[in-house]
Amino acid sequence: MSQRPYTVVLIVPTGIGATFGGYAGDALPIARAMAQVCDRLITHPNVLNGAQLYWPLDNVFYVEGYGLDQFAAGRWGLRPVHQNRIGLVLDQEIEPELRLQQLQAADACRATLGLSLTDYIVTDAPLQVQLQTAASGATWGTIQNPDSLLRAVTQLIQYAKAEAIAVVARFPDDPESEALQAYRQGQGVDPLAGAEAVISHLVVRTFQIPCAHAPALQPLPLDPHLNPRAAAEEIGYTFLPSVLVGLSRAPQLVRGSNQQGELWSRDVDAVVVPATACGSSALFHLSQSQARIIAVSENQTQMQVSPAAIGIQAVQVLSYLEALGILVAHQAGIDPTPLSQSLQPLKPLL
Repeated sequence: MSQRPYTVVLIVPTGIGATFGGYAGDALPIARAMAQVCDRLITHPNVLNGAQLYWPLDNVFYVEGYGLDQFAAGRWGLRPVHQNRIGLVLDQEIEPELRLQQLQAADACRATLGLSLTDYIVTDAPLQVQLQTAASGATWGTIQNPDSLLRAVTQLIQYAKAEAIAVVARFPDDPESEALQAYRQGQGVDPLAGAEAVISHLVVRTFQIPCAHAPALQPLPLDPHLNPRAAAEEIGYTFLPSVLVGLSRAPQLVRGSNQQGELWSRDVDAVVVPATACGSSALFHLSQSQARIIAVSENQTQMQVSPAAIGIQAVQVLSYLEALGILVAHQAGIDPTPLSQSLQPLKPLL
């Protein structure tokens, strides 16, 4: 009798300055490697979106953060799909030329990649995104007109039969800010990520449908000293292609179902997280299950929430390379202790 599929969840919370995963798509090499040592990998747009760069991975499930929280809590399951019809929402605040660039990027994904998009919709009022930074250094944001976004999504679902939603909102340009300059040099926190999460969370929570966001921004001047981790965001004028690719195969979020092929939190075997960012709802719920938690010390963040601080038992590893080894051993049913020099004789229990 064959073993059941080995399922891993890879979490890198957004907007917290993660050493790996703090930039657009810089955790994608980790996901690619991890997808080779498990049968199913569940992760979120922050890991897989690389602006115009992406990588097709047949066994990876692209799940937005709020949907991942609900999945981890056992409230929602993940139903694989062959293809989603993607509805595109454009913020009314996007200037005509910048809007045209987003639309041409969407048409390029249709013509070149064969993605399925509905007709697009422009919000009936500017969304007016505002960016904020918490005392910890993590970023977040607000939308002044959330009802306009929800009305646009409602129309795409009702009239265009959209099965997933891509949102492009106009984000504030601040090319001279110290935070942005530090980010381009490989330091600090992504100033946009927290606000992006607010937008996608709102849509997923309201409609229980896959959603991801791409910011609309004016191009920045070239920087000869640009850090390689920031480069994916500067090779073009749109972040949309990776979002559309991810949403095209994003699993549907189901409730009260138990069809063959669906994934539920009980199917998760292991979770990999940064060692200082263990305060997420998803990790808390999955830590109550059979899943093995692997905390990676090398992936530093602005958070200071260790597994021990919140009473979670975890395997502590230095790097993602070491985490891959733990996953291989776990899937093979091998205790990793004999693979190191720390093996000690058995001791009496009482």
